[in-house]
Amino acid sequence: VNIVLFHTGETSQPLPREDPRARHILDVLRRAPGESFDVGLIDGPRGKAVVVEVTATELVLSFAWEAEMPALESITLIAGLCRPQTNRRVLREAAALGVARMLFTRTERGERTYADSSLWSTGEYERHVRSGVEQAFATRIPEVAFGMNLDEAIVEAGGEIRIALDNYEGIVPLHRVPLVRDVPLVLTVGSERGWTSAERDRLRAAGYQLAGMGSRVLRTET
Repeated sequence: VNIVLFHTGETSQPLPREDPRARHILDVLRRAPGESFDVGLIDGPRGKAVVVEVTATELVLSFAWEAEMPALESITLIAGLCRPQTNRRVLREAAALGVARMLFTRTERGERTYADSSLWSTGEYERHVRSGVEQAFATRIPEVAFGMNLDEAIVEAGGEIRIALDNYEGIVPLHRVPLVRDVPLVLTVGSERGWTSAERDRLRAAGYQLAGMGSRVLRTET
């Protein structure tokens, strides 16, 4: 964690000692009254917080905000639903990289039960997104959607530059695909067993260029 994030309504009241952020401030950052640390307002500016007082039940903090953070990159990630532990890493790393949207889709080779995981049903995924944003010393939270099928995700994503990563038919190296800064980009990654032939056909029909990252088979989160 390189920055501690707060919602707007939280900055006007003390932070309970049992809050994980309070434990991080006291036990990891080892801040005492009068000392400062980096904070961010979710979807807002970064700044500094000063520990004003520490009691048995709460931390009293004061905040000073700086300039607004820039918007996220115009990148949408379509990712096939994988095992929850893999999707946790995808959520965290994609958020750290600064993508604007993540659409987790059902695929023909993915287990149907993945969409019913507690990662999604309990809202746990939000914690992993936030962790990635905190790692990146940022404040903007990507939009996340899950459970749609590939065709629905393609329509939802839109985008002007469309790339589908594929181990078998992605002949063009990813680094050679022409990109234009600030032009909306959609990048698709299949589930752990990749795309089927039918899915490749649908991606091509929707204007996606199949691209590869070399001859090695990499993890989805890579």
